[in-house]
Amino acid sequence: MNYPESLKYTKEHEWIKVTGSEALVGITEFATGELGDIVFLEIETVGEKLGKGDIFGTVEAVKTVSDIFMPVSGEVLSVNPILESTPEIVNKDPYNDGWLIKIKIENPAELDDLLSSEDYIAMIS
Repeated sequence: MNYPESLKYTKEHEWIKVTGSEALVGITEFATGELGDIVFLEIETVGEKLGKGDIFGTVEAVKTVSDIFMPVSGEVLSVNPILESTPEIVNKDPYNDGWLIKIKIENPAELDDLLSSEDYIAMIS
């Protein structure tokens, strides 16, 4: 499995890629494997300010429905437009084309609480 070193991870299996004060958020390859084939994503939090750990949406897969959590506090700026017509992109390419939301980070210090790639691999092993 692939866990890019350039990303930070949560214990709930989200990842975050920071660029300045903004970031992309998605779910890990491990999460997509546990969920199975993703058939629908419901994310209706654009424009909302959410706290670290708050639910920003749900992912519906063949096996189950699961909540998706904010890795850090911030405002949801946008949802990946590809997801509406092609939710399975999250299974195929979770770290690039399969990102879920773009956020504006409110508290950059919260990034220090997230897991490195090495720590995340150790947790799921």
